[in-house]
Amino acid sequence: MIVYKSKAEIEMMKKSNQIVARILSELKEMVRPGIETRELDVYAESRARELGAIPAFKGYRGYPASLCVSVNEEVVHGIPSARRLNDGDIVSLDFGAVYQGFYGDAALTLPVGQISELAKRLIYVAEKAFYSGIDKIKEGNRLSDISAAIQAEVEEAGFSVIRAFVGHGIGRSLHEEPQVPNFGLPGQGPRLKKGLTLAIEPMISAGDWEIEVLDDGWTAVTRDRSLAAHYEHTVALTENGVEILSLDHDLSLLSKDEGRTNA
Repeated sequence: MIVYKSKAEIEMMKKSNQIVARILSELKEMVRPGIETRELDVYAESRARELGAIPAFKGYRGYPASLCVSVNEEVVHGIPSARRLNDGDIVSLDFGAVYQGFYGDAALTLPVGQISELAKRLIYVAEKAFYSGIDKIKEGNRLSDISAAIQAEVEEAGFSVIRAFVGHGIGRSLHEEPQVPNFGLPGQGPRLKKGLTLAIEPMISAGDWEIEVLDDGWTAVTRDRSLAAHYEHTVALTENGVEILSLDHDLSLLSKDEGRTNA
């Protein structure tokens, strides 16, 4: 069952998501060659608690960390460790927080030092696909209109949509109904209504869409080991249209004209 949120509940969700946005913005400044991925995790957890929030991922279904750090061919759920980032890597940071009972969730993929043109384009397309998806979040549209728009943007660029993972509803729980695939035909699923809150998160690869999970039981990688990118925000459909609750201007790679950062 989809749980629609009141105006007051959306305002509470904005607070939790702004904590997530602030932490991701600060982590972005820490990403550099030589840093250990666990340093990012330690910072994210301590900063969340400092801001009065609880890390949402730590202990969730047994996940052992507060931050997901996924490098290169890792799609999602990479576990922070003593691994050091290298010049030329790309790294996805996915973070969630709970503040006064409401969840926030967002992710972005960042360059580490100087990266290839392919990697730059992959990161760019993941974000652009997100905006193509939220352009379809309007009352009366159907849920799969979001999915189809994301898929079209990604495949037009010559990349693939990861199909094993989906976006989701969010609110008083990290994962609520409905699931939001990043692929599919338009015109299907429930109609979109005011009060809908979703985590929209394109996950894409430079190669094939198939994935496998490593022996740690969490880290999902592209089966062909091609590069992957992930971009996510929590959004709400309000009386004024779609609002990005976890938006921080420092987290966007798109230009103002293309990104419409005040969606």
